[in-house]
Amino acid sequence: MATVLIVAPVFALIAAGYAAVLFRFVSEGAHKGISEFAFSIAIPALLFRTIVVSEFPDVSPYRMWGAYYGALAITWIAALAISALIRERREDREDGVVFAIGSVYGNIVMLGIPLVISALGNEAAGPMSLILSVNTPLLWLCGILQMELVSRKRTGSVISVLRPILTDLARNPLMLGIGFGVIWRFTGLGLTPVVDKTIELLAQAGSPAALIALGISLFRFEVKGEMGSVAAMSALKLLAMPAVAFAMAKLLNLPPVVTGVVVLFAAMPTGANAYIFAVQYQRMVNPVSGAVALCTLLAAVTLPVVVMVVR
Repeated sequence: MATVLIVAPVFALIAAGYAAVLFRFVSEGAHKGISEFAFSIAIPALLFRTIVVSEFPDVSPYRMWGAYYGALAITWIAALAISALIRERREDREDGVVFAIGSVYGNIVMLGIPLVISALGNEAAGPMSLILSVNTPLLWLCGILQMELVSRKRTGSVISVLRPILTDLARNPLMLGIGFGVIWRFTGLGLTPVVDKTIELLAQAGSPAALIALGISLFRFEVKGEMGSVAAMSALKLLAMPAVAFAMAKLLNLPPVVTGVVVLFAAMPTGANAYIFAVQYQRMVNPVSGAVALCTLLAAVTLPVVVMVVR
């Protein structure tokens, strides 16, 4: 029952967002405004406050990164191998890179943050922030560099690839919320009751807004075409990656809360950023769109199991 109380409201809000568009209570364009509020204001406030006021487990970030990104790397390699087997044009390795991105790039912001905090509490803020701080730039960098390598286009140096990623990172509201939270925590000043309550009220809107925005955004994703690829990406993302992450966390002897963050983030369904990557290169757009939709639907079944394991 406890697991149901954690997971069911999360997916109920996603369903509410989807239903709002389906029955035309809001337009599909409402996603832009709601998501901008969630990811530019409310969730940065949530991250800032939880970092300032929470107690963090004493654990090496390198061990935690080793567990999460070790699982990601193993899943990435497996995805490249599976893609070579099931794709019709086996010589086309660019599709394999997009297939790998669709198999490892989880929705750890829209769905991951609300679910992890609901399941594990504010103690999860530190480990969660450490993964969030490097996840997007690392995955985009690896994806772009591998795409450059397999396509042999070599359109620029590593610096020219890194520059726009680092520029976007410096302006990313989530990263700013994490960064300012860490800085303010080190000052030891804490938060006055009025400031704390104000930020708390703003932060409370973050998770519901993000989940509603996710539900609205799912309206444009369809499960269609190349079902073998869609099923393989879904299996790798929802089953293989969290299983490997759990094994890596145990191998590295991570504390329970940190293990929970690593495994839950690894178990998140394929996120919209994987679709953006596919669109950018015009590779496997339909299969990745299908993986986003199918993974999110199936996650309603798989995530309660993962929550039970990590709690």
